[in-house]
Amino acid sequence: LSRDVNMSALKPGKTAGAAEEDNTAAAEGVATLNAATGKEQDFTHLLPPHWQEEVHGWVRDDVPSIDIGGFVVGEKEEEAYLYGKSAGVLAGKPFFDAVFDYLGCTVEWRLQERDVIDVSGGKVVCAIVRGPARQILLGERTALNTLARASGVASAARAAADVGIAHGWHGHVAGTRKTTPGFRIVEKYALLVGGAATHRLDLSHMVMLKDNHVWSAGSIAAAVAKAKVAAGFSSKIEVEARTLEEGFEAAGAGADIVMLDNMEPATLKAAAAELKAAHPHLIVEASGGITFETMHEYFSPHVDVISRGNLTQGYDVLDFSLKIAREADKAALAKA
Repeated sequence: LSRDVNMSALKPGKTAGAAEEDNTAAAEGVATLNAATGKEQDFTHLLPPHWQEEVHGWVRDDVPSIDIGGFVVGEKEEEAYLYGKSAGVLAGKPFFDAVFDYLGCTVEWRLQERDVIDVSGGKVVCAIVRGPARQILLGERTALNTLARASGVASAARAAADVGIAHGWHGHVAGTRKTTPGFRIVEKYALLVGGAATHRLDLSHMVMLKDNHVWSAGSIAAAVAKAKVAAGFSSKIEVEARTLEEGFEAAGAGADIVMLDNMEPATLKAAAAELKAAHPHLIVEASGGITFETMHEYFSPHVDVISRGNLTQGYDVLDFSLKIAREADKAALAKA
């Protein structure tokens, strides 16, 4: 992660938008992103009505029978400190909170969603969890697993978005539908927290016609025509194109978006320019094997979206731990 974004330029507990003037270019890019996207927006309001039920299911999955460790510690009231131990963007607070709310505990946050965790001076107390010892420890691993993964996605998304800002690119960095089954809502939420676009939220969202659809339907034109029967005016239709010729066929058939897939950067940018010249309102997406290191090679005024499956598949996670606070820990926090 450290090669992707310089998190050490930010003060502990400060957001990128509050970074001092001498922060690095990466931090300045984050500030620009926050200003553009609305730093105070609460993406929790996007979550579906059943999201808390899913979190409760994760807790139940982790304790299908008896909890002997919980029996050992009992109902003693405790405080536990959530330590952030690696640099990155904090994401996943609502899911962490939901775990402990379900178990009758409370969470006091010292950092907020989208804050940068700066560990240049050592581990950082991100939150304090209070409640019965057995309930804290029952929820510990589920809450940490969720927070670590959400923060990993958000950190990767932030790094990618910063590259686009640094190059003055107009478009969107997006995830894909390569998400973890049962965990998609967290990963899509974390993309937004990090400043990337979600792309399709699920199979029902928008229409994506890929090579298998085209081969089965017989042609791009036939596939688009049939999709329009069901999609009507309310859903965009995107078509995967492996060549410029396929891109023109898709645009001519009425596709709203053409995804140029697995092309070399120079070839893709030339194809995008030709497509835009003929179809000015077409959205052009670049996809296929694009990494953090190569992403800048695809930036073009004619490329509107760059999608990267590795934002939600194979991402690094952030390191957190939850520790029952001893007197020495409480004294150290009071001095901080």
